[in-house]
Amino acid sequence: MKLYGYHRTSTTDQHLDRGVNEIQEYCTTNNLILEKIFTDQQTGKNFNRPRYTIMKEDVLRDGDILLITEIDRLGRNKEDTLKELRYYKENGIRVMILEIPTTLVDYSSLNNYMAKMIMETINNMLIEMYTVFAQVEIEKKEKRQREGIEAMKARGEWGRYGRPKAIDNDTFEKAYKRVLDGEIKPFECIRELGMTKATFYRYKRQFEMKERNRND
Repeated sequence: MKLYGYHRTSTTDQHLDRGVNEIQEYCTTNNLILEKIFTDQQTGKNFNRPRYTIMKEDVLRDGDILLITEIDRLGRNKEDTLKELRYYKENGIRVMILEIPTTLVDYSSLNNYMAKMIMETINNMLIEMYTVFAQVEIEKKEKRQREGIEAMKARGEWGRYGRPKAIDNDTFEKAYKRVLDGEIKPFECIRELGMTKATFYRYKRQFEMKERNRND
């Protein structure tokens, strides 16, 4: 039996530290050996995440334990999340969720069959309830975003606040070389180019790959 952790944030602007620390602290407090924590910084609306896929398909085995802090760190779509949990159960992988204390107790060792069935039923009900909360939360967030955009369009303000426009590679490279030369800081470059932090680092990776290929 091996124990692995998993934590996710929706964007690269959010920090993974809090969830990672919670998992590590729980294992330390309960004298559990933590093999590794897998992390992704992608949406929870689906499960197309690189590190999660590796963990699920190549690492976790029958008898292992997966530890997460909250159900929405696994996923925010109710049906897909429950499907993932069924997969783990069918493959002998136990999922422990810190926000749902009943999942932290191993009921498989209970001798009383009726008590075991009752606790597993309660456990399943709580998990389903929390998956509903996770999906409702993201649906409310998306609804507020849509309403905000529509209101800005109605006021004629969307042109100023819409999605950042993409820039050509030459423009980015000229600006980024100033960062490399120490003339400006990355955050100043981001501000000058009018792009998000995530877009800046995507262009940065493309630039570095281009430079490596040029030097090979």
